[in-house]
Order: sequence, then structure tokens, then C-alpha cells
Amino acid sequence: MIELYFWATPNAYKVSILLEELCLPYRVIPIHIGKGEQFTGSFLKISPNNKIPAIVDEDGPDGKPFSVFESGAILMYLANKVQSELLPSDRKQYFLVIQWLMFQMGSMGPMLGQAHHFRKYAPESLPYAIDRYTKEAARLYGVMDKRLSEARYFAGDHYSIADIAIYPWLRAYKLQGQNLSDWSNIQRWYSEVRARPQVQRGLSVLSEKVDKSGDKPKDERWENLFGKGQFRDSK
Repeated sequence: MIELYFWATPNAYKVSILLEELCLPYRVIPIHIGKGEQFTGSFLKISPNNKIPAIVDEDGPDGKPFSVFESGAILMYLANKVQSELLPSDRKQYFLVIQWLMFQMGSMGPMLGQAHHFRKYAPESLPYAIDRYTKEAARLYGVMDKRLSEARYFAGDHYSIADIAIYPWLRAYKLQGQNLSDWSNIQRWYSEVRARPQVQRGLSVLSEKVDKSGDKPKDERWENLFGKGQFRDSK
């Protein structure tokens, strides 16, 4: 059994989708990041960077519970655990997957996250930041669209953890100042991935907790997500 420490964010959806793809049994443990539950001492023992997602594998590599934090590392761990072709054993294919996974972790996540922040969540409108990160989002979409003009999936002919990592971040394309109709290859890939039943099941995790109001976080939620709550001592 995998314990999945989860809140409804793109990085957490990566893991829930993969667990569904791998048919691994898992138990969801909600970590309400707006209420600051990511700062509790018990959670920090599992995820020392106070971020979700994180997992505890009750049957770890030595048969004992083993925890993993950082979404990319979790994807690699789980795919390796069951020797899934979502992370191929062939060395060439393996590194094709890894390079696109690292593209998501090192470029997409940070830059699109900044676009989200300055376009929606910042307490004041900062035109320079909005322009910078919207343009960077467009540049990254261009990189992805070109790749998908050459291959069905990011690592070639076969769906992989690279696709699983990238897809949840593109669901907020409007928040990134983009339109999928401008990127025909991304749009083709996006529709194919979205149609997978495993993806839809992974996206349904804690769906009742998703804030559909569109409002900016306020007060305690703001402080825990973006403000001084980030610098609190662990409980």
C-alpha cells in the first residue's frame, strides 16, 4: 500500500495519475496546504521541504516503510518499483523520458508557476512580471509543440512518466496566458492524454476539495501559501 500525501495541485496530480496507471493500491492522506498542514512536524519528517506530494511506501526497497518527496523522484520511484514501461529499461528510451521529465521539473513547473502567481495571485499587478512569465510560458509551449510535431509523445512513440508529469501543468493554460488552439501539436497530445480513463481517475482525487470560486486566497490561506507562513517553525 502506498500512502499518498496530497492536495489538489498539478504536482500532486502527477502522482495520483501514475498510481492509477500502475494499478497500485494507495490511500490518500489530505494535506490542506491552505491551512498550513504541510508545516506539521509529522509531515516534515516525510517531506522536509514542506511541499506536497509525498509518499510512504509501506513495502519499501528493504521491505520496510520508505518515504519519497519531490514529485519527479516519486514518479521515478513508483515506475521503477513495478518495472513499468512508463519508464523504459532500454537506456536510450530511459534517458529520453528522463530529459523530458527534467524539462518539466526544471523549466515548466517553476516558470508556469510564476505565470500563475503573477497573473492571478500576486497582491498587486506587476506588468513586468506578468509580461516576463507569460512570454516564457509561450516559449516553453513552443518547445513542447515542436517536440510533439516530431513524436506522438514526449519521449517518442510510447506514453511515459514524462507525459504524466507535463499534462497536469497544462490544464491551467488559460492562467498561463495561452490558448491550446495556437499549438496544434500540443492540442492533439493533450486531448489524447486527457481521454485516458486512468488520467480522469487520477484527477478525481479530492475533487471535492478543489476551489472552483476563482477567488484569490485570503488571510490565513494567503500567508500559508505565499506569505510569512512559509517561514514558520515546524510544530
